[in-house]
Amino acid sequence: MERERLRTESTLVVTVESPEEFRDEVSEGIAALERGESTDSPPTLSFTSYDDLMATLTPRVLDLVEAIRREEPSSINETARTVDRDVKNVHEELSQLARLGVIFFEEEGRSKRPVVWFDELVINLPLDGGTSDTATVAP
Repeated sequence: MERERLRTESTLVVTVESPEEFRDEVSEGIAALERGESTDSPPTLSFTSYDDLMATLTPRVLDLVEAIRREEPSSINETARTVDRDVKNVHEELSQLARLGVIFFEEEGRSKRPVVWFDELVINLPLDGGTSDTATVAP
């Protein structure tokens, strides 16, 4: 999704769904666009298993995202200082988050400023057992 459109969004939806469910949703969205219909669904990050979601969006990563949103650091180094962590580890996590579309970087001279474009993260976990690894979810 292009950065300017992301700036107008306020919510990122994170979900767990099977590859088949994801493919069906994407196919439906493409078909709607081809018919000239609007697709007003919020930006969504889909994982194929609960384990993948939890391995990616750990409490430490979510703290990092929250710190970026709250403090608006001007660089990766400043981000690392903000969360009192090693620059290399923070850089690796930010790079992964950027690949996933959770953040993006604005280049300012030689610095890369991480930007969290949403102010709400909604995690949608289906409990119906439709996705193979969601059975690991416990009350």
